[in-house]
Amino acid sequence: MKKKKIVIALGHHALGTTLPEQKVAAARTARAVAGFIKDDYQAVITHGNGPQVGMIHMAMAEFCRIYPEYTSTPMSVCSAMSQGYIGYDLQNAIRTEFLNRGIYKTVSTVLTQVVVDPYDDAFYHPTKIIGRVMSAEEAEAEEKKGNHVTKVEGGYRRIVAAPKPADIVEIESVRALLEADQVVIACGGGGIPVLQQENYLRGASAVIEKDLAAARLAALIDADILIILTGVQKAYLNYGTPQETPLDDLTTAKAKQYLEAGQFEAGSMEPKIQAALDFIGNSAIRKTIITRLDDTDPDILGGQGTVIHK
Repeated sequence: MKKKKIVIALGHHALGTTLPEQKVAAARTARAVAGFIKDDYQAVITHGNGPQVGMIHMAMAEFCRIYPEYTSTPMSVCSAMSQGYIGYDLQNAIRTEFLNRGIYKTVSTVLTQVVVDPYDDAFYHPTKIIGRVMSAEEAEAEEKKGNHVTKVEGGYRRIVAAPKPADIVEIESVRALLEADQVVIACGGGGIPVLQQENYLRGASAVIEKDLAAARLAALIDADILIILTGVQKAYLNYGTPQETPLDDLTTAKAKQYLEAGQFEAGSMEPKIQAALDFIGNSAIRKTIITRLDDTDPDILGGQGTVIHK
């Protein structure tokens, strides 16, 4: 019998911010992943990298400020670095949990590039703030390099585009590892954004929304379930108001209706709902679960989240 495929997208709560937090969070996540493997799923894990890539970018920028003879580090390279060190913690935590349960299965991290469209409207309207606070003089120098900046409290910060994921370069590697019944970690941080130029891939100064990348990944491997782990137990209508209403079961038609009505916060729940719609499409089989990874109960399929289906 063919195994079901599941993609688990880890948000900030499932990863932590600092290195010690990340190790604790990775161990908690590993318990949930092991549960799926015991239930005979094939699993692909993807994750955010907001705090981590920001830390790397700031550290590299500060290094180049102190030592100007070194060249600056592009965002695409910072994304690659974050994939490496988050994947390192995750795959070791999952391996440990597997061995503790008597599961003998390899866990592999794939350094993953995601193709974006150079004409994506996001490149003309950058929205993602990154890096340290700069002075007016430093901000002017950044703009002379062709980078975008925006005014924030205390100064200026860089701002980059968030284009939509079009394709995943290493998708055949992910499929091959799944066929070998391995657990795969891929598309970390939304993937390394690249532009296709004939046979050459050029890193883009951008970040990709990790939920949308997770949806693309899930669709390309023909997954059955996409699980989006976030900081809240469910999606809500009128979130943060006295009229707040949890959503337990949601059809794609209703989800689209609520999305168009502005019920979901931009940059927070909105991309998760959009990711669910992108992944499910017209399928009567696929479903998405949006929930929080409980510290004591790792049973994600136990009904505590919002289930979205056609």
